[in-house]
Amino acid sequence: MAYSPSEGAGPGSAAAETGRSRASPVSSHNEWDPLEEVIVGRLEGATIPSSHPVVASTIPSWAAPFYRLAAGRRFPWYLFERAQHELDGFITLLEDLAVTVRRPDPVDHRRRFGTPQWSSRGFANSCPRDSLLVIGDEIIETPMAWPCRYHETHSYRPLLKDYFHSGARWTAAPKPELTQDLFDPRYRAPKAGEPLRYVTTEYEPVFDAADFVRAGRDLFVQRSNVTNRAGIEWMRRHLGGAYRIHEIESRCRTPMHIDTTFLPLRPGKVLVNPEYIDVDRLPEMLHSWEVLLAPEPDPIREPLLKLTSVCGKWLSMNVLVVDGVRVIAERHHTGMLRALEKWGFEPVPCDLLHYAPFGGSFHCATLDIRRRGTLDSYFH
Repeated sequence: MAYSPSEGAGPGSAAAETGRSRASPVSSHNEWDPLEEVIVGRLEGATIPSSHPVVASTIPSWAAPFYRLAAGRRFPWYLFERAQHELDGFITLLEDLAVTVRRPDPVDHRRRFGTPQWSSRGFANSCPRDSLLVIGDEIIETPMAWPCRYHETHSYRPLLKDYFHSGARWTAAPKPELTQDLFDPRYRAPKAGEPLRYVTTEYEPVFDAADFVRAGRDLFVQRSNVTNRAGIEWMRRHLGGAYRIHEIESRCRTPMHIDTTFLPLRPGKVLVNPEYIDVDRLPEMLHSWEVLLAPEPDPIREPLLKLTSVCGKWLSMNVLVVDGVRVIAERHHTGMLRALEKWGFEPVPCDLLHYAPFGGSFHCATLDIRRRGTLDSYFH
């Protein structure tokens, strides 16, 4: 049966949840319902991340020398200017698609901060999907593992307070200590064929919101260098029996964020990374869904962009679904645009290639605040 973005929720919807969502400006249950309001990140004040083992564990090897040498400094103007131009175009596209766009406050991320145990400079508020997780009418501030992102959600506080006063629920997960006990001093990235291992221990719960994706009552998560099992368990207990959390096994050697590995695009269709995912090991509940294998990304020809990107080559998967049919995707990655069309979607090409040094692409750069729909179960 063809998917229609105007279809309502099925009989599995919860009346209590529906009632709350109607009273709240925040309401988003999955990755595909029609998008009505979104927060888009900001580049002003962005600073190259301060050196730390957890940062080094997630940056591609070819970019590591640049980030090690330039840690704590402003991003070069020529990187900022190109990315800002593309970001402005992306925001214009969203507004042309009748999506309300909200922005965080500008921040000087070079200002030093810390706890009694450590100090750091900041990074950026370019990727709201990393630090904030929307589940229904609730916004959750996440306990991030990068010290340079410890206070990142402060730039969103005016928006969070506005949503809270208008009826949304607002929760902050326990702030982590981020002491040496959380990080394995013997960590090194596993080579091909070696067992997976992670730089974070289970000392305390940590997780990035971008290691979760939503499909109604079911959430999918990956263990990564910034999300440990204690963090996953905190989310499981916090959400309670109304939601089910399923772990996706990733073969990535340096995992960080699930949205370049596994991304539901609409009911019955999920986009997966063929390099990181063994389809035969996906949760059994997904056997009834069509698994869409992402095409090989188009090569990046710009040496400077490759040198400064904090993301891997599979950023081509970091798409934003507008309404279950239209999907915003990177114009450079023509293979992904053709694949989306073949799979029955309407790709909406846009430029955001030069956002990669600041942490991602369309999915990372946004946070769904409101999608038109209700809570439902898509697996029976």
